[in-house]
Amino acid sequence: MGKISKGILGGFSGKVGNVVGGNWKGIDYMRIKPSTVANPQSKGQVDQRSRFSIALQFLQPMKEFIKVGFKNYAIKMTAFNSAMSYNVQNAVIGDYPEFEIDYASALLSRGGLAQALNANANAPAAGQVQFTWDDNSDYGNANATDKVMVLAYNPAKNEAIYLTGAALRNSGEQTLTVPNYFSGDVVLTYIAFISEDGKNVSNSTFVGGIEIPQLPD
Repeated sequence: MGKISKGILGGFSGKVGNVVGGNWKGIDYMRIKPSTVANPQSKGQVDQRSRFSIALQFLQPMKEFIKVGFKNYAIKMTAFNSAMSYNVQNAVIGDYPEFEIDYASALLSRGGLAQALNANANAPAAGQVQFTWDDNSDYGNANATDKVMVLAYNPAKNEAIYLTGAALRNSGEQTLTVPNYFSGDVVLTYIAFISEDGKNVSNSTFVGGIEIPQLPD
């Protein structure tokens, strides 16, 4: 049975017929309870679930990074759900069942702050990923005090290592320490910036894939 808590014009919680009411983040809502689906395995449903699944597998290891990177798009949804929505639509490519992530099109951070200029990544030694970029702090809304956000994703192990507020934009470099068991694996690298006050972020930039050197004998 549904319960009206704010009078006849207010929201209600519970179920009345096939209408379900509730409140999420202070927002009253009503939705129609879906009818029984005749074929829950239709091509469209399987296709969408598969696209969702591959995006979730990719993004789950970097959830805390995404909380920062997509926080300005967490409007009536979580930052992670916003990132899922964007990447399902823009970064999942192929045809069922051969879906894959287009890593260059994926966004792990989204915002209007100036992006990294001429970013590069290399692995000078086992356990290290070195990011470099050009100082563009005099360009647009970039500031010398913006902090870099860097991430290395290991698809073979489905793990991500990252920093969300490290070196300043005008420093031009940041070293990210990765586990020794990444040695011999290819990691995919991303870079973004966040303003000093934490209010603005840039779109992430896919820097490329690099192989982590083996540990010395």
